[in-house]
Amino acid sequence: MGIAQDAGFPQIDCEKSCCSSFYKGEESKKLVSCLGLVDIESNQKWLFDATPDMPEQIQNLKSKHLDNNKVIDGVFLTHAHIGHYTGLMYLGFEALGGDHIPVYTMPRMKHYLETNGPWSQLVSFRNIQLEKLQRDSTMRISNALKVTPIQVPHRDEFSETVGYKIEGQNKSALFIPDIDKWHIWQKDIVQEVKQVDYAFLDASFFRDGELKRDMSKIPHPFTTETTTLFENESMATKNKIYFIHFNHTNPTIRDAHPLKDSIQSLGFNFAKEGHVFDL
Repeated sequence: MGIAQDAGFPQIDCEKSCCSSFYKGEESKKLVSCLGLVDIESNQKWLFDATPDMPEQIQNLKSKHLDNNKVIDGVFLTHAHIGHYTGLMYLGFEALGGDHIPVYTMPRMKHYLETNGPWSQLVSFRNIQLEKLQRDSTMRISNALKVTPIQVPHRDEFSETVGYKIEGQNKSALFIPDIDKWHIWQKDIVQEVKQVDYAFLDASFFRDGELKRDMSKIPHPFTTETTTLFENESMATKNKIYFIHFNHTNPTIRDAHPLKDSIQSLGFNFAKEGHVFDL
């Protein structure tokens, strides 16, 4: 439903070539990273993360995949950074005026929403209904689908951070839009990818030096770090990986770029808005 980092593409007040290409009509707008999940048999649909682009993403899910006369059957949040939960504002009193829309959160995230405005108003007005998750505890959301939150290291100022394993009847997916670095995680990302059919992984930055800032203070796995970790793995394993969550400075956010071609030639993939994956 989206592939960009929290601040979207183009990014605010950016006059660099990366964003000016959009204003020149040379590049398409990119929505913020988000997954939609649909179960046709149970007539239900969910979002993974509530982004600032949530209205458009909800509409895309409705018009292109499932119109079940509900806005959404539930939202699973990963953490409290702006691209991942602020879309909840559209469910509130000033907008939709939602009615007990389930929002699935980890304990710190739940406490944050309950005790900080304007999010606490969503709770007190019963626009949303918070459902607490536990790390590594699998939840069945329909007869065909199971969801498991997997905690990852990240800049956890207001909440913990999780990715999700999503299991269908035939296939499974891993969704990790944000993590600091693979090597500081208690799990082995190579083994985690081998256990699923699709892996949507954080690729905020392509390589070090991309920003004129100390990038150690905003750690993410560089695309080049991830590809190096998997360089000795089979083509079948590499094919499972779909990079997501691109910063506006990352050249692979563009519709076409030589660096993107070089990574794809190694067997890796780049997620596109509108991609559909069968579970």
